[in-house]
Amino acid sequence: MNSEEQEKVQAQAAEAAAEAQNEAAEAAENSAAEAADTAPGADSEQWQEAGEITDDAAAAEKVEISAEALLQAEVASLKDQLLRKEADYQNYRKRMAREVSDARRIGLVETITPFLQVFDLFEMAMKAAETSDNVAALKQGLEMILAQYGKTIDELGVQKFDAVGSTFDPMWHDAVAYENDPEAPEGTIIKQWNCGYKMGDRLLRPARVIVSGGPAREAAGEAEEKAENAQ
Repeated sequence: MNSEEQEKVQAQAAEAAAEAQNEAAEAAENSAAEAADTAPGADSEQWQEAGEITDDAAAAEKVEISAEALLQAEVASLKDQLLRKEADYQNYRKRMAREVSDARRIGLVETITPFLQVFDLFEMAMKAAETSDNVAALKQGLEMILAQYGKTIDELGVQKFDAVGSTFDPMWHDAVAYENDPEAPEGTIIKQWNCGYKMGDRLLRPARVIVSGGPAREAAGEAEEKAENAQ
């Protein structure tokens, strides 16, 4: 039920209450008049008391009807407020969902747009490779693509990091293999397959690395034996 229909119902309830009050008052007056006509010789004080009792009953009924009408009006008003709050909440949810969707779309646009130049350069290099055997020119084109790519990720706030020579950290590195290395302590990264990327303190992709397992066991045993012999 909308607000106009609720207001119409409230008006009808008020009119019904007013009609009931008028009918009760008229009934009370008619009863007093009939009683006076049927007993004209009665004492005037008795008829006056009867009239007062009738008036009191009518007043009590009027108060009761008025209280009921007020309660109905209050219920209708609260229901109207509830419906309005529900409508406002639904509109708020729809607006927030629309704003989140717009923000995601804008974020995608701002992320993809800088890479369009990189794709253009790569397409130009591919076309040049089909018609030219000049390796130096192709290399120069690839260097241009790499430089443009580096510039693009820098503008987005993305940082590239290398891991060779550092200690293996599972938070930043992805170990794809372990190799024995007599010169690198155990746990040291000796090779890197792919560099890692981060944005501030947030990791975007870990570096894929090969980690040193330390000297081979046989070599380690020989080294210990030589050390003992030397003593």
